[in-house]
Amino acid sequence: MSTYFFGDTAVLTGRSMRHVFRSVDTIITTAITPIAMMLLFVYVLGGAIETGTDNYVNYLLPGIMLIAIASGIAYTAVRLFTDMKSGIFERFHSMPIARSSVLWAHVLTSLVANGLSVVIIVLVGFVMGFRTSAGLLAWLAVAGILALFTLALTWIAVLAGLSAKSVDGAAGFSYPLIFLPFISSAFVPTDTMPGPVRAFAENQPVTSIVNTIQDLFAQQPVDSDIWIALAWCLGILAVGYVLAIRVYRRQIS
Repeated sequence: MSTYFFGDTAVLTGRSMRHVFRSVDTIITTAITPIAMMLLFVYVLGGAIETGTDNYVNYLLPGIMLIAIASGIAYTAVRLFTDMKSGIFERFHSMPIARSSVLWAHVLTSLVANGLSVVIIVLVGFVMGFRTSAGLLAWLAVAGILALFTLALTWIAVLAGLSAKSVDGAAGFSYPLIFLPFISSAFVPTDTMPGPVRAFAENQPVTSIVNTIQDLFAQQPVDSDIWIALAWCLGILAVGYVLAIRVYRRQIS
């Protein structure tokens, strides 16, 4: 690792963050759209959904946060793809900087941008009636799980951005990820689903992550879901990182 890796990454991250704050589309997609979905489910559909909880916002919020992250990482792929096609990567590589800092800048930008979106969504949730007895440690655990989930999906986004042939292709990979929370315990308990759908819902990563966050917010003991959630996140992170680095090295060699 280059001696200047951290400084180079900080400078390039600042550049990427300026692009985020100048993009109205990013703000709309990563914050306003999930909030609109939360309003729809709580005030239009919530009365017809039985979750066994007194406050549907409490049940719904973890899934909405995951949807926001899944939609937000699409912009990481698009920004990376745009940089590649504009020739800026070649300029960076001609400079005496750590080459890996180019990718890590996009990854850190994704963490910060999606973190801000999640904070906005949580604040709106409080306005809508979200309440929790979670203490500091529980909140830190939720933040850690969401950060790990974001990091894992971001490296998949990096892989998509490096491999895509068009902007639509770079962003399109995120659509299944956005849809995944709808076939999980994010909106309704899985025991209300038909057999095959329930089997899928209970054995995909979003359900274990949602269940863990719900338990942490409710100050209930977390069960094996937290280990399953961590295993999913770490597995996706490892696969995405290895494949993205391999593709990146092949392209710059």
